Amino acid sequence: MSATTTDAPPPLVLLPKRRGVELSLLIGAVLISVYGYAEVGLARNGAVPPDAAGYGAGLGVLALLAHVAVRARAPYADPLLLPIAVLLNGVGLVLIYRLDLEPVLGAEGAPTQLVWSTLGIGLFIAVVLVLRDHRVLSRYAYVCCAAALFLMVVPISFPAINGAKIWIRVAGFSIQPGEFAKILLALFFAAYLATNRNALAYTGRTFWKLQLPTGRVLGPIVTIWLLSVCLLIAERDLGTSLLFFGLFVVMLYVATGRTGWIAVGLLLSALGAFAVGAVEPHVHARVEDWLHPFASIEAGDGPNQLAQSLFAFGAGGMLGTGLGQGHSYLIGFATKSDFILSTVGEELGMAGLTVLLVLYALLVARGYRAGLALRDPFGRLLAIGLASILALQVFVIAGGVMDLIPLTGMAMPFLAQGGSSVVTNWIIVALLIRLSDSARRPLPDAGAW
Repeated sequence: MSATTTDAPPPLVLLPKRRGVELSLLIGAVLISVYGYAEVGLARNGAVPPDAAGYGAGLGVLALLAHVAVRARAPYADPLLLPIAVLLNGVGLVLIYRLDLEPVLGAEGAPTQLVWSTLGIGLFIAVVLVLRDHRVLSRYAYVCCAAALFLMVVPISFPAINGAKIWIRVAGFSIQPGEFAKILLALFFAAYLATNRNALAYTGRTFWKLQLPTGRVLGPIVTIWLLSVCLLIAERDLGTSLLFFGLFVVMLYVATGRTGWIAVGLLLSALGAFAVGAVEPHVHARVEDWLHPFASIEAGDGPNQLAQSLFAFGAGGMLGTGLGQGHSYLIGFATKSDFILSTVGEELGMAGLTVLLVLYALLVARGYRAGLALRDPFGRLLAIGLASILALQVFVIAGGVMDLIPLTGMAMPFLAQGGSSVVTNWIIVALLIRLSDSARRPLPDAGAW
């Protein structure tokens, strides 16, 4: 029987690569960052900083190298991911430089953050160039799990800093292992849930309209999650423990498609937060500050950090006081890290804060879009898990400094001072670039892997 036209395969739909769009957006991101840098100098010293051209050239070269790597190895990647990351990182450097000009905060933040940002972009390029197929990562699920637990155990033996044992400091060098552990745990959760998604969704007993999987299937991942949370509670790292819990619930819901896990997750998080807040003094103090942010003023001790943060947001109004003309430095030592969003609210106003949050929302949405478009379950879960890490961090940090939820002591992605944070965020973007490239390719990958 001869072939007919109905036997022919459907025509191939070629999606545009849009690398030119990405390059145009990168140029805009670099120019906005340089403009902010110059604006700070004009506001504080009446002149453009002499190293503004060097700062712009350095950021531009890093962005161009990252773009070349994406163009060479991930030509179908989402064109918005890299420009948004460069813009957020650039704005973060501007804000840290602006706060360095306050004598009470010290002047070492921006140069150090620039070094960490360079390292982060270097690792971004390495991941994009070396990782040709994201599915290879699923082979190392249990290695990632063991490495994540090890990274979370190590800081316990080091002294607490600001009430939490989350840092390793040796010879003036510091690192926060929990930042890297979150990527490793996302990889483990994605690989395990992808392998056992059917057993998790369709086996086990029914309890109050919720079908619970068998212990043999659910037990390993719950054990790893509980160990992670217990270690973080022992280290008094409330923010990361909340992040891991939210990540676990979101990925379990996506893998099974059962909304009951969301209800269970919210109930358990509320019970856990109440228990830890009642027992742990450090956490209890933060809950009290959340419930009564102006109690220190009423007691005659002056405003605490949270009260100063609220004053900064209030002073910013709609359009802000202008870069370099605010007083958010009164918040204290955490101004460059936990409370850097307060500087945005005061000096850029509600308008600038809204733009910033929209950028984060776009970054997360494009990650979700890549996950939904992927054909393999592991890639889908990994993309959604990585995007959820960014979403949960922004929610927890923004909610804390605005007194919507208790403070947790985490770093705003790309924006806040913190080497471990900016490096891991660049790795997350690199993985999302690789995943979005796989999702937008016109033909599925050929051959077994």
